[in-house]
Amino acid sequence: MTDELEGTVALITGASRGIGEGAAFALARRGAAVVVHGLDLAEAEGIAARIRDEGGRAIAVAGPIDAAATSTEAVAAAIEHFGRLDVLVTSAGIQRYGDAVETTEQVWNEVLDVNLKGVFLAAKAALPEIRKSPVGSVVIVASVQGFASQANVVAYTASKGALHAMGRAMAVDEAAYGVRVNTVSPGSVDTPMLRHAAAEWSDGTPEGVESTIADWGLAHALGRVATINEVGEVIAFLAGSRSSFVTGTDVRVDGGMLARIAAALPEKNRS
Repeated sequence: MTDELEGTVALITGASRGIGEGAAFALARRGAAVVVHGLDLAEAEGIAARIRDEGGRAIAVAGPIDAAATSTEAVAAAIEHFGRLDVLVTSAGIQRYGDAVETTEQVWNEVLDVNLKGVFLAAKAALPEIRKSPVGSVVIVASVQGFASQANVVAYTASKGALHAMGRAMAVDEAAYGVRVNTVSPGSVDTPMLRHAAAEWSDGTPEGVESTIADWGLAHALGRVATINEVGEVIAFLAGSRSSFVTGTDVRVDGGMLARIAAALPEKNRS
């Protein structure tokens, strides 16, 4: 594995599971010291311990990402333990179902607070330190649903579309400090969140969950869902020096989901 990120320090929100977990290992394996954030401290410490077992450097922090104190304390922990902060990856997020009529104001606020306000608060706390870095980078985990939506996820889709806009705005502002800001938009990824949704959409049995995930994979041109490591590798690329002239853009890690026409169209007989 390369040492591209050797000497850098990364704060990753939502790193105790899912895409954030994949990002934590991808960055650590390239030499970054990682501050693993999660809602539950035991889960976050579990990821940090596994990184340390691999020879990496990692500490764990915890707290609700929609509370300003959580990000402030996470940044302080990075400075206390590692002396600097170079990279922020925001991966904490939730999904709730409902159209505009069914979605309650409480659910709307919950989704936007975690998915959008949480990213804003993390950036607000981290950027003063990242601006001091000669290699500062922010990577925001958005979603293909910021571009196109499935049914009944109005709050989630709104939050992810807003992340694309916020990422572009931050890229313009932070360029003056040499800090790059980009978004990553995954399609379906094999995470605990996806498996929870698959359990709700299926009969809940292990077989039913696997069958549902396989069916959802067919929406991608590659015919399957992504792994957390596949998304983590793209995040690591955007965090590192190989992407030094990439800012204000979005990288889709969607297996061709948005490139593909979803509806079945007549095909010319090949015989």
